[in-house]
Amino acid sequence: MAEHKHGSMNIEAQEKAFEGFIKWSTYVSVAAIAVLIFLALFNS
Repeated sequence: MAEHKHGSMNIEAQEKAFEGFIKWSTYVSVAAIAVLIFLALFNS
């Protein structure tokens, strides 16, 4: 088995996936807060 060298792995794909996950999570959170504010303002 080859010896592992710390910090030598290419992690571009993981970084892009994580960035997309954070962006998606932010959009969903903002949308949920906006819906809650809308409901509170219009007493639905």
